[in-house]
Amino acid sequence: MRIRSPMSIVTMQLGQCGNQIGFEVFDALFSDSHCPQGLCSKRENEAYQASCKERFFIPIARAVLVDMEPKVINQTVTKAAQSGRWKYGRHSCFCQKQGSGNNWAYGYSVHGPRHKESIMNLIQKEVEKCDSLSGFFIIMSMAGGTGSGLGAFITQHLQEQYSNSLKMNHIIWPYGTDALLVHENDAVHKICAKLMDIKHISFNDINQVLAHQLGSVFQPTYSLEGSCHYRRNPLGDLMEHLVPHPEFKMLGVRNIPQLSENSLAYSSFTWAGLLKHLRQMLICNAKMEEGIDWQVRPPSSGLPTLGKMSLNKELRFNTSIANLVILRGKDVHSADVGGFKDPALYTSWLEPVNAFSVWKTQRAFSKYEKSAALVSNSQFLVKPLDMIVGKAWNMFASKAYIHQYTKFGIEEEDFLDSFTLLEQVVASYCNL
Repeated sequence: MRIRSPMSIVTMQLGQCGNQIGFEVFDALFSDSHCPQGLCSKRENEAYQASCKERFFIPIARAVLVDMEPKVINQTVTKAAQSGRWKYGRHSCFCQKQGSGNNWAYGYSVHGPRHKESIMNLIQKEVEKCDSLSGFFIIMSMAGGTGSGLGAFITQHLQEQYSNSLKMNHIIWPYGTDALLVHENDAVHKICAKLMDIKHISFNDINQVLAHQLGSVFQPTYSLEGSCHYRRNPLGDLMEHLVPHPEFKMLGVRNIPQLSENSLAYSSFTWAGLLKHLRQMLICNAKMEEGIDWQVRPPSSGLPTLGKMSLNKELRFNTSIANLVILRGKDVHSADVGGFKDPALYTSWLEPVNAFSVWKTQRAFSKYEKSAALVSNSQFLVKPLDMIVGKAWNMFASKAYIHQYTKFGIEEEDFLDSFTLLEQVVASYCNL
């Protein structure tokens, strides 16, 4: 039987945030795939490296870098080249001399139409280097002007030009497509402080934690239980498992363990312990294992779920639509994931057999002998999203900053349409 090569992913790095995180993601992927201590056979390690290379490198990173100012892109490209291990393509960058002024409307309505042709041409050239394109991984911030505004414009036109390819947007929620993979800066900051024991936290520290979590999701895993072949299209498989309905696209990542080098030297882990903590992190909507609320329990059979509470009461139990657990490391096939198949964890309209998936590989990730990642489509974002919408409504009602949008063609009706859409998302997740 002929094994088809892995499908490639083109990464879009948009704005300062997108480019800085993108660098850390590629660096983490390369470092992990070339780690000599993968705790597996030489043949398996070589297959793992080849799968990662085809997906993300050639060995030049499969990426397009976009920013409206040259400083960050120049720093990013130079930093990759100086590593001596991997680099960005010389002709895969687009930058200008004038930024977006932290204005979404300027990025979307001015820079977008003005530079659309040049940026889409760069993307097309990168796509043409792929034997088989899985889709696009778009890294951007929700704040600022280029990442958010131009990022929204580019995502929209990717959908039009590459309608048959998957698009996943990784968005950074401020300091909080086909699917949106969301990280909140506040949560990552706490991981740096409490788990990584970093005293003076920089954006570089935050970006490295993000890169580690993304790498734990996108690095190769076996296609089937007992298979020796790596998954060909993880982006497509992830979407298929986690986005069963187009109204529910919000995905969150939890990763365990994440420790400083000093703490790791004195730590040992079992699959039972890791999975027990990861399951409770899901149930109580904890972003890290420290501070887990062990009092939160799934609703008993026949009782209404707490997820159907009104938003003026605290959402304690985190109801899921779908979950994907990714296990990497020693004795991975002995890990029991039965706790994630409990019907009480999920909404009533999806059977657990369709709502839960597990991916595995014996190849260890990064410095951890055993590690687990959870990608979840759940109510995790209901509270922060509802708070953001409430604050935005108040600002809109007082006409705060509205002129910064209307002068670039964004009408008040556009704001109202956006509020309606986001309130529907909140209501849909709240009523799981």
